[in-house]
Amino acid sequence: MEKIEEIGIGQSVPRIEDRALLTGNARFLDDIPVRPVLHACFVRSPHAHAKIKSIDKSKAESLPGVHGVFTADDLFGELTDWRMPLGFPFVDLPYSTVPFVLARDEVAFVGEAIAVVVADSRHIAEDAATLVQIDYEVLEAVINCQHAAQPDAPLVRTELDSNVIQDYVLEYGNVESYQKDEYHTITEQFKLHRGVAHPIEGRGVLAKLDAGTGVLDVWSSTQMSHDLKYTLALMLDQPEDLLNIHVPDVGGGFGVKFMIYPEEVVIPSLARKLGQAVKWVEDRKENFLSAIQERDQFWETTISFTDEGQVMALDARMIHDHGAYTPQGTNVPYNAASSISGPYILPNYRINVKVTHTNMVPVATVRGAGYPQAAFVMERLMDKISQKLNLSPIEVRKKNLIPERLMPYKKPLTSRAGVPLVVDSGDFFGLQQKAVDQIDYDGFASRSKQSAQKGLLRGIGLANSVKPTGRGPYEIATVKIHPSGRISIYTGALAMGQGIKTTLAQLCAAHFGVCPSGVDVYAGNTAHSQYGIGGFASRQALMAGTAVVKASVELKNKVFALAAAVLNVPADELEVELGVVRSTKDAQQEISLARLAMLAKGFPGYKLPMEMDPGLEVTYSFHNDEQTYSGASHVCEVEVNPLTGGIQIVDYVAVHDCGRVINPMLAQAQVVGGVVHGIGNALYEHMLYDEASGQPLTTTCAEYIIPIASSVPDIKVAFHPSFTDHNPLGVKGVGECATIPVMGAVISAVENALKTYGVEINEFPLSPVKVVELINKAKEFNGD
Repeated sequence: MEKIEEIGIGQSVPRIEDRALLTGNARFLDDIPVRPVLHACFVRSPHAHAKIKSIDKSKAESLPGVHGVFTADDLFGELTDWRMPLGFPFVDLPYSTVPFVLARDEVAFVGEAIAVVVADSRHIAEDAATLVQIDYEVLEAVINCQHAAQPDAPLVRTELDSNVIQDYVLEYGNVESYQKDEYHTITEQFKLHRGVAHPIEGRGVLAKLDAGTGVLDVWSSTQMSHDLKYTLALMLDQPEDLLNIHVPDVGGGFGVKFMIYPEEVVIPSLARKLGQAVKWVEDRKENFLSAIQERDQFWETTISFTDEGQVMALDARMIHDHGAYTPQGTNVPYNAASSISGPYILPNYRINVKVTHTNMVPVATVRGAGYPQAAFVMERLMDKISQKLNLSPIEVRKKNLIPERLMPYKKPLTSRAGVPLVVDSGDFFGLQQKAVDQIDYDGFASRSKQSAQKGLLRGIGLANSVKPTGRGPYEIATVKIHPSGRISIYTGALAMGQGIKTTLAQLCAAHFGVCPSGVDVYAGNTAHSQYGIGGFASRQALMAGTAVVKASVELKNKVFALAAAVLNVPADELEVELGVVRSTKDAQQEISLARLAMLAKGFPGYKLPMEMDPGLEVTYSFHNDEQTYSGASHVCEVEVNPLTGGIQIVDYVAVHDCGRVINPMLAQAQVVGGVVHGIGNALYEHMLYDEASGQPLTTTCAEYIIPIASSVPDIKVAFHPSFTDHNPLGVKGVGECATIPVMGAVISAVENALKTYGVEINEFPLSPVKVVELINKAKEFNGD
């Protein structure tokens, strides 16, 4: 692929988003100044599984300030279907698998929305919601996906024929031929937890119908503005030209906003029905009860390997909990099943995957989207091999890493879209070696002795990963110079707090010799960008960034052509700096971008300065179906108190290959954020449900623990880039990739610290109580 000029790349430009955030001028969903506005509160199921026998709205409707209580039947005249459309509709799944807009006859998880109250204020709406009387017939709930997959298990929903959504096998090679005496085999089971994404801002929707124009304006804290527009046009039978989706500042996504929710359909339908603006902002309890979650999985694995530690085959079975419905396809279990080999050569592989419904919150993508689970299983198996053969974990991994000389390396499996999995570039040996060197792996023994003197056990763990990034098929950017001299970028990419506006402004500004702060970025607004794919899968710097650079290059050429015509100077003798185009041979010959844009818009009765389309703007659509692979190597060092089970991460090194680094400061921050998210998964975050009733047990941040500043170490970040030719910038994704190896590295370090007890750890999260339990079980097993 043709390379493009490296203008604006490699500089740590300050974030243009920060001034508004730091001065309190940012506009999150709840800050949008639409007045007057009605407030909505959803009536949610208190049962994990129940029939709805009757709904009495009378008491709620009689409360002063209430404008209405609406059920599915009340809204059906506004909707084209009872159920949501399936996200990612390329997999053949039954209609009965998708969620209802509002439950009508049956509820399948605690928190499922049944009705919605609209009132003058949120507190009135909440009071009224408690007065809605629903008569339930409680049914048996199924919480454990292993139980749900059994043929005699109770059905999660009575409309289903089976709880098992999918049951398939991925395989290549011949696994059985390596399960023989001449090879070592290890059989292990792994349990991976269900957790919540928890962006600092929850979900929210605001909708307003303009009675004069018929335009429905919808504001949503989403990662998928264009998909939301298509969904609303379909579900509300609203003409696309009379529908605008606005994305305000988004206080984090992490995957939880990478889908279209029933609430995002209900609120616009109410605004249209009532003829008034309606707003719903999720509280934290609702986030626990109804925002999508990830990722209960149970794995059984048998790995075969040689005396030298070379892996020959992996035979696996995995059961994946998909929750009560399928809002967005089954990409999470497929990602996990197809990516198990990570950065290693796996000659023979077979996995049986069962995807099952349970009576819990539906499952979709949270940061990593299945790849962290696969990395955890493979990295734990690598450690098991090193223990079995008494070899260094470093050497075992070296034995199996894909060497740089084999790049591009084609894996024997395909993606969920049927595209071959091809690792296009990467120096995995270099990544691992840099991580080992930066943490001073050789000095660990000395540090371990120092910890022992304090009564603490010190452990060290290593984990590698690789992930495809830059998912296509396209992203669009328009770059426009206004007669005021300001430059604007309009794109279908989404800003979720990760700094993408700075990245795009940086890439554009350098072409016109202006500061990034002189570029305004409008991301995800469907009125500005007719098409867009959205923010997910570590794709935006690559896809939208390339589109911005391509558009900027074309626009710069147009600017020079226009300036050449106005100044009567050859275009190849022009330069642009600080928003002014001037001759390189005569500094007096100059004209500002603002003046050029004014001339380009035209004046009544006067010719344009040259043969051209009016205006100084270029739209570029960058198409790319070839993903590029980002690699990582993490090393974690911990101290464990064997009496209390307390775990402290004392050192952490994260080395990443994200190709050419556009903004090192932003890239480093993305890695740190990803590591912190992974630490939460590994040691703190656990969405618990009562096995008998299906009641969620962790519905506040006092019960569901997330990392805080005191529990996060000083994370050392380094880059070890290998350049890809899959995009002109030579960049790869970074935002999601830093989470993937963390659980493997942290759990490996804790197990290493407890090796004197013979403790084995095949699950996460790992609480202090669990550590003490593991130590006591090991002592009991060893007769201590």
